[in-house]
Amino acid sequence: MDKSNSPGTVLITGSSTGIGKVCALHLERAGFRVFAGVRKETDAMALEKESSGGLIPVYMDITDGKSVRSAVKVVSASTGGSGIQGLVNNAGISVGGLFEFLAIGDIRRQLEVNVIGHARVTQAFLPMIRQGSGRIVFMGSITGIMPQPFLSVYSASKAALEAITDSLRLELRPWNVPVSIIEPSIIKTPIWDKARDAAHRTVENFPRSAHELYGPAIRAVLNVLDHPGRITRVATPADKVAKAVVHALTSDRPRYHYIVGWDAKLSYVIAKFAPERMRDWIIMFLWRRLGLKDEV
Repeated sequence: MDKSNSPGTVLITGSSTGIGKVCALHLERAGFRVFAGVRKETDAMALEKESSGGLIPVYMDITDGKSVRSAVKVVSASTGGSGIQGLVNNAGISVGGLFEFLAIGDIRRQLEVNVIGHARVTQAFLPMIRQGSGRIVFMGSITGIMPQPFLSVYSASKAALEAITDSLRLELRPWNVPVSIIEPSIIKTPIWDKARDAAHRTVENFPRSAHELYGPAIRAVLNVLDHPGRITRVATPADKVAKAVVHALTSDRPRYHYIVGWDAKLSYVIAKFAPERMRDWIIMFLWRRLGLKDEV
């Protein structure tokens, strides 16, 4: 990658809020020219207010092929056909709940955004990445390595990104295109308030049988989400994720996997080295402390 003061141009999806917004602004401060994917005009305006001039909002819905192709045209025209130096696949949603009662439509939506959407964007921008001697970064999660109860489909989507990252990196070796994945755990963002509200709406729509079968589990999850301070107190600041993204895009030897946060590192060690039965016991021990029972 260019070693000048300007490391180049990068596109990041899902920049409206949370980790994506923090990463977009951090990349701009690192000298990148940033195309920040957003879906709303209000989000674009908010980003521009915080930008120092090197950030350009681009409207993109990663689940819509026409929208992605339009974004490719915008970025290509702006760069004069010289390609881009980085693609950060950050956009994503989290569908949580009891797997037995998850609507198939919600499962499909989770995979459409977190897996197929990333595939769509990556395929569309790969010619520009290759042209600009660029790099690709996926925003994964430690749950892709160590799945948690009530996050089965979300964990599955992140596990899929793990596989895509490792496979794509090998496929792109002839062009020396590094591919990395960021694996955070609990991050300090406004997402926890959204998760709480979404969980209550989901629970309200559960059939009576769900409460009869999973009453303690439902109460345990709501107890956690109703007290976000317990979560954010141990959460990792989002700027640590942003620093990992910058390293992946600028280092002479980018890592394949970036595990961000002490809790993510602990989970990684447990997932990789503890026997499976012990891993399950540790997870259930933590959930039992929150009120979850592992017996009927």
